[in-house]
Amino acid sequence: MQQLKTTCFLPFVFLFLLTSCSLFRSKPEPVVYRNPAPKPGTRPGAAKPAGKVVDAATYQRQYAREVVSIARTYTGTPYRSGGTSTSGIDCSGLLYAAFNTVGLQMPRISWQQSEIGYEVEVDKVRPGDLLFFVPDKGKAGYISHTGIVTEVRSRADIRFIHASSSRGVREDNLFTDYFKGRFVKAVRPF
Repeated sequence: MQQLKTTCFLPFVFLFLLTSCSLFRSKPEPVVYRNPAPKPGTRPGAAKPAGKVVDAATYQRQYAREVVSIARTYTGTPYRSGGTSTSGIDCSGLLYAAFNTVGLQMPRISWQQSEIGYEVEVDKVRPGDLLFFVPDKGKAGYISHTGIVTEVRSRADIRFIHASSSRGVREDNLFTDYFKGRFVKAVRPF
């Protein structure tokens, strides 16, 4: 009789263990913090996770002016390879930080950034378009530098902001001898 009670009781014990064991329970969704605390030295809002990808028309209409404005807040920031904050930033980090701040996805590396969107002729560039350069004047090579068009003053004066390795974040004219000889392409992102 005792064995019968134990045998009948075992399925209940097994069921209890099965339902109470954490291995068999569904795990709660992990907590995702949407607005993490900004790292020291970053601009307000720069800690927002990159998210949206928009079309070129939406970018030009809604985001380009803001991206340029945010990039300009980094003016004077010293150059630091791999940097993305006000304590030091590189050229692709400047693009990454400006786009990230407005919630748009942008790759971190300049050659990857050069593949987002489509090429535009120099005489068609607008503020918010991206410019890409090679390291050596007059030679083909890998894309190693980038900037954001800030304003088009004339056909011979297209201003862009970038992180210069020797002078930090600043605006220059695309048509200076230095940049004109290294220019590869202009891209309208997205």
